[in-house]
Amino acid sequence: MNPSTHHRLGDLQLRILQTLWNRGEATVAGVHADLKPERDLAYTTVATMLRKMEARSLVEHREEGRTFLYRARIAAEEVNRSVGSHLVERLFEGSLTDAVSHLLASRKVSRRELAQLEKLIQDAKRRTR
Repeated sequence: MNPSTHHRLGDLQLRILQTLWNRGEATVAGVHADLKPERDLAYTTVATMLRKMEARSLVEHREEGRTFLYRARIAAEEVNRSVGSHLVERLFEGSLTDAVSHLLASRKVSRRELAQLEKLIQDAKRRTR
């Protein structure tokens, strides 16, 4: 992926990708079934969104008989990196410090999470020497 690429994803697109990442591949019916408990979506809405996402190279399909099996073409890490970078740039004017400060102040953080953050900081310090 080009580092400057930003994946603009709506909530439904992100949920569809999460379903495909979890399942590996799925039919429209499978994706619809996974989304149905949390959203009142028509089957045709999911089918249309998958076609639109395929046109954007976010997903692809293969045919098994008369059934289309969809899978994600982009990795979760790629989307996380893209969305995270975009968030820091747009909301925090590029300041990672401000972004982390906001997250630490606005949500409950466990000792385990703090220890993981400290380890990430130590690893980053070693890489910048």
